[in-house]
Amino acid sequence: MAFGIKRHELMHWKRAVARGEIAFLTHYWIHPDKDDVRTITKAGCRDVDKLVKWGATYGLKKEWIHFREAYPHFDLFGHIQWTVLKREGLDSHLVRFQIKKEIDTL
Repeated sequence: MAFGIKRHELMHWKRAVARGEIAFLTHYWIHPDKDDVRTITKAGCRDVDKLVKWGATYGLKKEWIHFREAYPHFDLFGHIQWTVLKREGLDSHLVRFQIKKEIDTL
C-alpha cells in the first residue's frame, strides 16, 4: 500500500515514465514480508532497454522489473534505495522520507 505522496506527484512520475525518462517516485510503503521496510522508490521508464541499462549500473537485473500497466519500474528499498537516491542527486527524497544509509535490507 502506497501513502505519503500527492496525486500530482504520482501523475508527474507517470508522465515522465511515459516520455521515456528514468523517473523516480518515493513513498511510504508497508512491505508484506519485511517489517523494517517503510519506504520504497519506484525507478521507472517506458523504454525498457533504457531502464535495463540504467539498472545494470546499480547491479539491478532485468527480471526484477515490474511491468505494471504502462509503467515498467524497479522497486528499490533498503541500501540500494539509499544508494540510488544519493547517486541520482535526490537528497530531497532521503530527507523527506527520513531514509538512512544504515538500512541494510534488499
